[in-house]
Amino acid sequence: MATGVDLIIDDTPDIVTISSFDPLRREIAKTALERLIADGRIHPGRIEEVVEKVKEEMDQHIRKLGEETCLELGFTDVHPELYYYIGKLNYRTSYTQNVLLHTKEVAYLAGMMAAMLGLDEKMAKRGGLMHDIGKAISHEVGGAHSKVGAEIAKRYGEPDYVINAILYHHGDEPARYPEAVLVAAADALSAARPGARREVLQSYINRLEKIEAIVNSFENVEKSFAIQAGREVRVIVNAEKLTDEEAYLLTKEIAKRIEKEVEFPGQIKVVTIRESRFVEVAK
Repeated sequence: MATGVDLIIDDTPDIVTISSFDPLRREIAKTALERLIADGRIHPGRIEEVVEKVKEEMDQHIRKLGEETCLELGFTDVHPELYYYIGKLNYRTSYTQNVLLHTKEVAYLAGMMAAMLGLDEKMAKRGGLMHDIGKAISHEVGGAHSKVGAEIAKRYGEPDYVINAILYHHGDEPARYPEAVLVAAADALSAARPGARREVLQSYINRLEKIEAIVNSFENVEKSFAIQAGREVRVIVNAEKLTDEEAYLLTKEIAKRIEKEVEFPGQIKVVTIRESRFVEVAK
């Protein structure tokens, strides 16, 4: 009751399961329970005392985590109040992917792409760092995390390009800075990286195989490749037997069939490639 979690005392010796929808509550309850068991004095007054102490320490730990993350990425001018929101992402997950680690990965990827393209590396990294900041409290206040994040960023004086990156990565407004597009691309890369978001390996493989099998069952399809962790399928057709118009209709038929027969999160893009190559050697 003090931490808002359920305790499940199992028949298995030495096992107590802590259950809650909120990872932060679970962490507070786990730490408090470990201290109470080590101390041996477990009664209502002592429980409340330990829980309050752990909550204070957790608050400090979260702020320190946020500050260390900003320093690691090279930002020393972030408003101190934002440290708490950034640190809190360590206790949020998206399909079991740790949001703070995802945020850092997006910042690094966006920064690297910006450097390669001759754009502003620090701008891209900062947008990546802040792009999911709304997830720290979106479950508490309600609403889309991108809009919540943009409000937080505005409140604490983040520059316009950061706000644009936050809103653009979920299509809430058009990109006004090329770095915002890089943040969205880095976000997709980090989320789609195999192993980043937990899924039973066999079901993942089965889905890719099923997509390719469906595509290959169509006449005049020569090869198919499920790519980007199953978010896209490339279809290579026989250019001699299909016209451009027929290839277009085939693409629509494949997409409809995948929708009907495959269960998948998000969207799957079907790209049909029809090309003719003519090679002659000059001697």
